[in-house]
Amino acid sequence: MNNPSVVLRQLTIGYRQKHCQKVVAQAIDATINPGELTCLLGANGVGKSTLLRTLSAFLPPLQGEILLAERPLDNYSDGQLSRRVGVVLTEKPHIRNMSVGELVGLGRAPYTGFWGRLSAEDRCIVAESLAQVGISNLAHRMVDTLSDGERQKVMIAKALAQQTPIIYLDEPTAFLDFPSKVEMMQLLHRLAHQMQKTVFLSTHDFELALQVADVLWLMEPQSLHIGTARQLADSGVLSRFVEREGIAFDAHHMRVYIK
Repeated sequence: MNNPSVVLRQLTIGYRQKHCQKVVAQAIDATINPGELTCLLGANGVGKSTLLRTLSAFLPPLQGEILLAERPLDNYSDGQLSRRVGVVLTEKPHIRNMSVGELVGLGRAPYTGFWGRLSAEDRCIVAESLAQVGISNLAHRMVDTLSDGERQKVMIAKALAQQTPIIYLDEPTAFLDFPSKVEMMQLLHRLAHQMQKTVFLSTHDFELALQVADVLWLMEPQSLHIGTARQLADSGVLSRFVEREGIAFDAHHMRVYIK
């Protein structure tokens, strides 16, 4: 296996408030590996977004450290970090008067300098990124004419154009119909495996994550369980997470069903 690209050491996450701090999860020791699709699962409010925001350096850790390529996250400048980590958020971008190609071209910002002019090489990378996501035909479409699924693919192409080894995604299948959800997860799995990217995402699409993810992180209050879907099913973690009155989990077939 390749060396982990992200290492969490005794990480405590949460928020610093005026006279105290709110701890969401603590003492996390974990690694995220290149060439794998890692899916973060958990109930609403358990802290998935807080963890993603901390990994992305939008929030500082309360304790512990995050290492990227064996170097502490807080030792990276903004410019250096923008060449290592790409982030795709849930929010729909409200963009008018911009084409898909122009938006994906913004992913080249860490390399284009103050004026942001794209060189021939930059334009080639943009075209390659569109092709990798399968949306070359959308290059001249205006962003505000896209479907939700098309828009999500554009944002992933923008992250690819940024040429970072690590991509974090917050609920990339939100707002999509089921076939588009499947297509999106398959795309991210393919990018991780074929391009050896470190792809880490949060999702509420439980059964889909079980089928597609190489590794699952399941957050519970004050605990984090990490393993393959089979490992977490065999340990009873998935059943405990899913099951309640009227809902059961078939650990053998990895399916949720209504009693």
